[in-house]
Order: sequence, then C-alpha cells, then structure tokens
Amino acid sequence: MPDIVDFHSVSVAGLEASPVAEALAGLRAQEARYFHTKYDATFATDRASESSEIIERVATILANERGIVIASPALEAVELEVNGIRWSFVFYQSGLAINVLYTLAGGKRAVGFKLAEGMEVPEELAGFKFARQKSKLAGTIRGTYFVLKGEY
Repeated sequence: MPDIVDFHSVSVAGLEASPVAEALAGLRAQEARYFHTKYDATFATDRASESSEIIERVATILANERGIVIASPALEAVELEVNGIRWSFVFYQSGLAINVLYTLAGGKRAVGFKLAEGMEVPEELAGFKFARQKSKLAGTIRGTYFVLKGEY
C-alpha cells in the first residue's frame, strides 16, 4: 500500500537504510510539496519491492540513453500522471533521487538527478555538472538533468 508523503511533518519512514535519511526524507517531502502546490496531486511512494516496474523502467532509460547503471539499491518509487505528463521517481539508499518526466503526447522528456545534502556525487554521475538549490525541507539540493532522445 502506498505511503502518502507528508510535507508538513517530514518522516524518514521507508528511508531509514540511507546514511543521509533525514536529508533524503526532506528531498522526498519537497517533491510532495511541489506536486501538491502545482498539480493538487498526492505524492505516495511504494517500497522498492512493490515498485519493480518503475525501477526497471528508469534503469532501462538510464542504460539506453547514457549507459548509466546506478550502484545504490532503490528504497522507494512512485509514478504519477498529471496533466498528460508521466512522472517516475526512484529514491536510492545513497541519497540520490531520480525522476523521469515524460509527456505522453510528445514534447518534454527528461531525466533529473537530485542529490540529498551530505551525499557525494556517485561515480556513475561524475560526468555531470550539478547546480545547487536551497530548500527549507531538504537543505541544499544539488541537481542536474538530461533530455531523453528515445521513446519509452
């Protein structure tokens, strides 16, 4: 059963295995607040064991587009469809959050990476430049993205 992410009271539930669990929980809460504010949508995550399709799709996209294989195990995932856009999110034990934005009618399609405060840039993402963003919920988030070329 999906766990609704509460962005008013940040909880590490489901992310306890991460060495940066509090920062990752803040990052997850930031995403929940974004979807609530922008789309009036509920952000509810499932454990990795219940989200294998989402995790495998994201892994396939990363491998096909850039040859990236994420070394850290996935902890949680969620998929939302709002305003004709499918969003897939995977939260990893290392503190990495990946989202895939995929407009169903064509147009915008991208993969975003966000690093929770306190985690190092993973070796598999060393070639990317990360911008910094301040967040009340997550501290300093470092993020980057790339545009998808293929169809998934």
